[in-house]
Amino acid sequence: MLPVYICEDDARVRTELESYLKKQILIEGYDMKLTLSTRHPEEIIKTVKETPGRGIYFLDVELNGESMDGFALGQEIRRHDTRGFIIYVTAYKDLAFETFRYHLEALDYITKENPDKMFAGMSRCLHIITDRMREDSSEQRPYFTIKIMDVVKHIPIDEILFFETSSRSHRIVLHADQDRIDFIGSIQELETTLGNRFIRSHRAYLINAERISELDLKHRQVIMDNGERCLFSRNVKENLVKYIS
Repeated sequence: MLPVYICEDDARVRTELESYLKKQILIEGYDMKLTLSTRHPEEIIKTVKETPGRGIYFLDVELNGESMDGFALGQEIRRHDTRGFIIYVTAYKDLAFETFRYHLEALDYITKENPDKMFAGMSRCLHIITDRMREDSSEQRPYFTIKIMDVVKHIPIDEILFFETSSRSHRIVLHADQDRIDFIGSIQELETTLGNRFIRSHRAYLINAERISELDLKHRQVIMDNGERCLFSRNVKENLVKYIS
């Protein structure tokens, strides 16, 4: 169930948004729940940190009397929910371009000047989100989630080639099609977490079995399908040969 958040400084508008969203979720049978409605951005951030996952965020831009505006709040949300749906509902239509300047990847920018158009825009967003979630679930694509400082990243498992121990103590380097990520962890923990899809070829390597291209037996190396090479130990040679065969 997708949590829905509202951050709006005008109590009257906030009540209208709450009422409309609850009604739409009930009528349409959306797999969503209004989790938090507040004027305080810190409350949104605190809840998102405590309950990580993908959410829907209806945010005002100008939050009078608060410590940050809607764009700064959007940036904080993105640190913890990289795949969440951010929708701005604001009186300032001329600020729409700011969402691009802040690299927020907002789903929509809805103005409040006409309530009917505002609610129609919100309804459209809920439909789009439902369609996107349906597409994601139909793919059934598993992700590996990793937190680096204050940023949470989701990497599709099938895009990961291998993990290797870093030259720095207690750190791992993830090798994926589009990423090289250094993070705190251990090969042993990853081996337990990721299961049989990954093979411990060497004390320093955990490789995605589905991305193996061939074995270089002479140099005891696994060649991945992008050409990168990982070492393998003598005691796993037989298993690797069987797998390739």
